[in-house]
Amino acid sequence: MKTVPDCTSIGSLIRHERKRQGLTQEQLAGIAGVGIRFVRELEAGKATCQLGLALQVMHTLGLSWQINNRDGSLT
Repeated sequence: MKTVPDCTSIGSLIRHERKRQGLTQEQLAGIAGVGIRFVRELEAGKATCQLGLALQVMHTLGLSWQINNRDGSLT
């Protein structure tokens, strides 16, 4: 499990996975049903990206989230 403490880290993780799967930003946007601008901003770590669309992109890449308390226990 990887800790992603901020938007920049999430964007980097998404960019890494997209590239690992051999997808361009345009291809990912098309498959996920979002705009190319959104993918660019998400990968850049823009803090105002919509959470629902970010989750949609992550789901498309086969990524998931697990939310824990600060002590590490699952909420």
